[in-house]
Amino acid sequence: MTSFVRDAEASTVHLPAGPWQTVLDALCATFPAISREQWVDRMARGRVLDAQGGAITLATPYPRVGLRIHYYREVVDETPIPFIETVLHVDEHLVVADKPHFLPVIPSGSFVEETLLRRLMRRLDNPDLVPLHRIDRATAGLVLFSANRASRSAYQALFQQQRIEKRYEALAPPLAESSFPLTRRTRLVRGEPFFRTHEIDGESNSETRIEVIERGNDLWRYALYPITGKKHQLRVHMSALGAPISNDSWYPTLTTQDLDDYQRPLKLLAKSLTFVDPLSGELRRFESCLGL
Repeated sequence: MTSFVRDAEASTVHLPAGPWQTVLDALCATFPAISREQWVDRMARGRVLDAQGGAITLATPYPRVGLRIHYYREVVDETPIPFIETVLHVDEHLVVADKPHFLPVIPSGSFVEETLLRRLMRRLDNPDLVPLHRIDRATAGLVLFSANRASRSAYQALFQQQRIEKRYEALAPPLAESSFPLTRRTRLVRGEPFFRTHEIDGESNSETRIEVIERGNDLWRYALYPITGKKHQLRVHMSALGAPISNDSWYPTLTTQDLDDYQRPLKLLAKSLTFVDPLSGELRRFESCLGL
């Protein structure tokens, strides 16, 4: 018997024990922001599944002890993002895309279809695409995707074992008193509000190497090499050094600037990825066509 493998597009929720008569009742109670009509419509289209991949219907009874459900997130009237990604490379195992600023990599919050993952799934007709790493919605540049379940773990190991060189470029104020190359090692933890990150005392869990590419009057162009991959690591490290990345509305202080101010993109670009291919042994390098 073949075990059910969850579609990469589907979300999973573990519903709690409760007194509901049907799964529909449980979902409505668990997700009050989603109308009953929306759940009914999803079920009619086979968009709500049980743990074995079977379709949940309006009459499916609730087991009272809890239940794992797979469902497809949908956002009504999702706002289009007016920037298009570029596919730089496609083969049996890998897809490399150049992501524009403002486009999320994966579904989150109010973004589902307007994400790099869902756009590429439709464009390449490949439901098996999975991002091997992520960059912030505010950041532009390269994202590497696994296109084949059979080889996915080999490429995931590149990131887990830090066997891939990630090079970013950023525009930020001068650090005229610093010597380069400079290495920043600190301990990063979740901050306030929850979506921000900040440094605290303690054993370091993040590391970034920083070099200067170009010295301008007001802004310098930096090359940033994240050795680790903590959330907002580059933005926090540059800010802590006294050179917050240009147009960063979150670091060092959270401002009221609109994240979707298309005239003021964050000046941070995932410029290149370099690694030895774990299947062929070939040295591979991909470079973004975008600029800051």
